[in-house]
Amino acid sequence: MKKISWNKVVILSAVVVFLLIVIGTALTTNSIVQFSKLDEKTKCDTAIILGAATSNGEVSPVYRERIHHGIWLYENGYVDCLIMTGGVGNGNETSDAYIAKQYAISNGIPEEAIFIEEKSTITEENLENAKVIMTENSLDTAIIVSDPMHMKRAMTIAKDCGIRAYASPTPTTMYQSNKTKIPFLAREVFFYIGYSILRPFR
Repeated sequence: MKKISWNKVVILSAVVVFLLIVIGTALTTNSIVQFSKLDEKTKCDTAIILGAATSNGEVSPVYRERIHHGIWLYENGYVDCLIMTGGVGNGNETSDAYIAKQYAISNGIPEEAIFIEEKSTITEENLENAKVIMTENSLDTAIIVSDPMHMKRAMTIAKDCGIRAYASPTPTTMYQSNKTKIPFLAREVFFYIGYSILRPFR
């Protein structure tokens, strides 16, 4: 029997690994897209609005639409309060969460119905710090609010933080066109895979 050369073994192994990566990426992408269509909103204690930057005292268009959905959930009786998340971004003097709170107040939400966490810079910190607020205020359940393509990763992290969470993506997301949606999806695939790989070590 003819022996297979070491070079062929290496090439074959590389091809197999490459195909596994491609298949895994495709499955993850499909999973994120399918999850983005899921809306689990139900009666909960609070809604956690994941941060999305502010500038010059104004919420970004992306953050604004997330806040609008949180306001809708509050006004329609799904939640009793809101948790705004986000620390002080580059070039800002005020936290994203504080600016988001002021925006919600200007849209009719009572100040006492809004909590803020002002230390986070990434999704994982948003949710870890929000969980602390929930514990301190005896809040047991939360609706997670973000853009549709962000929801799968956000929900995975929320559950890892010990939050009894339900997904409700904003229906007025700014990521509507392929030009904006595809880069955002690619980013989420990258970060979701990265989080999943590191998850056992957290």
